[in-house]
Amino acid sequence: MSRKFSLLSILLATSTLAFTPFARAAGKTPAAKSATPAQSTETYPPPDSVTHGAVTIDGQNINYTAVAGILTVGATDGQDAQLGPNGNPMPGTQLAATESKNPAKAPPEAHMSFVYYYKSGARRADRPITFIYNGGPGSSTVWLLLGAFGPERVLTPGDTHLPPAPYKLEPNPNCLLDASDLVFIDAPGTGFGTLTGKNAGKAFWGVHQDARAFARFIQRFLSEYHRWDSPKYLLGESYGTTRSAVLANDLENDQTIDLNGVVLLSQIFNFTSDIDEPAANPGIDLPYELALPTYAATAWFHKDLPQQPAHLLPLLKEVEAYAMGPYRDALTKGTNLSSAEERQVAEKLHQYTGLPASYWVKADLRVSGPEFEKTLQTGKDLTTGRLDTRFSGPTIDPLSENAQYDPQSAAISSAYISLFNRYVRQVLKFGQGLTYVGFNANSNNQWQWTSMKYGNPSGTNVSNDLADAMKMNPRLKVMVNGGYFDLATPFYAARYEDKHLPISPSVASNIQYHWYKSGHMIYVRAAAAKELHNNVAAFIKSTDHEGQ
Repeated sequence: MSRKFSLLSILLATSTLAFTPFARAAGKTPAAKSATPAQSTETYPPPDSVTHGAVTIDGQNINYTAVAGILTVGATDGQDAQLGPNGNPMPGTQLAATESKNPAKAPPEAHMSFVYYYKSGARRADRPITFIYNGGPGSSTVWLLLGAFGPERVLTPGDTHLPPAPYKLEPNPNCLLDASDLVFIDAPGTGFGTLTGKNAGKAFWGVHQDARAFARFIQRFLSEYHRWDSPKYLLGESYGTTRSAVLANDLENDQTIDLNGVVLLSQIFNFTSDIDEPAANPGIDLPYELALPTYAATAWFHKDLPQQPAHLLPLLKEVEAYAMGPYRDALTKGTNLSSAEERQVAEKLHQYTGLPASYWVKADLRVSGPEFEKTLQTGKDLTTGRLDTRFSGPTIDPLSENAQYDPQSAAISSAYISLFNRYVRQVLKFGQGLTYVGFNANSNNQWQWTSMKYGNPSGTNVSNDLADAMKMNPRLKVMVNGGYFDLATPFYAARYEDKHLPISPSVASNIQYHWYKSGHMIYVRAAAAKELHNNVAAFIKSTDHEGQ
């Protein structure tokens, strides 16, 4: 599997967790050909589990109700319309007749697990509701639930590998329930969800197939839990931001559902600017230019710069100007660049990144993310993190060209998966007898990336989707959040994407930006987690009833 896809897969597994995609969950009807092995439970999907709790946020005690369950969606709007509240075909429908006569040819369905938190006693129409998901593709949403915005959080101090179990789960002072009710959704084939029916993977594992499934989930959820009149938000991380762009467009243009806001964490829309494998797309130098500020931030953090500046932000401003000026001009010349010019640029890149000028020359001034991660701290026999470059770990193969794993994923993933399995069963009282799939390798490997919707066969770029959603609803607000130490989805690449959306300046003014001294999973650093909560809560509170 390509490194890019594993990143995305795990992304949100950590948002991207390691370089291994995910294991798969289970199936439903034995007579139908399932995309997963069968879950060990007599009744699937199981009924909702309802529990109660309380959390303190900024001194405010909030009592909440938690609902853990599974909603079933069809692979098309027509099939979905024939499903009843329990996910089974309604009597008398064509879908019911097909499943009754020939279950093996039953149309594909996705059973999507979720956890829904709402403030107890509040009038629901007055409360915003935020639909939250990680990315991958192929990741569950355990990371955002237990890391960022749920009422409990995993304790991950520092930037080193956590000690082994027992791990610590604690009340989350950055829970988002002070601003919104929350629905954490696991993508098709992850969490406690399953896929059933003929060719189910093909029906749900792709850029637009996935977004359609989430759109149907949201529609069904709004009806089942009486939330149609609530202010509505999308919040996705990593590939979840890719999903949000397409999903927002589907909801606004196809489902006639206006959104109040879209919150993007660690954004990636245009995969042709991905720094993981830029050499696979020769002639496109944008990935190198957009990653350079993150290289500089990383070298600054590890104190590997030849002349170490005291402060990060002035350095980044200087590097951003160089990246889109002299560096871009040098790369544009290609083989017309003289040896003297090349050496001059290499020396400057050495000053900004800590990598030797001779290495930059050998690399033709083009260093990929995996090469940077392997090389920056090679003298210390350390590999630099990808999701969060503040993390380091022992180098697996000193002779390798690229990093062979992600130290940040290795450092924290076990804690998240272990604690969620304990939390969901002991606290939420859900999932007994079921297997929770944090990452789904099949989904990641079989993902259908190329999108022809806007005539772009060369690579996935969903910028037009978000642009169309914002033009259809010119009051839609967008909030962009990124970490300076994120080399999976560099912050400067996100800013570049959004500044080049095909929208008017008046619509572009609806986008706000927030950057943090953290990595891909912004909330892993305690100070950044608090800052992220405050910014997202303020964004929701400023847009939930705008104009009323």
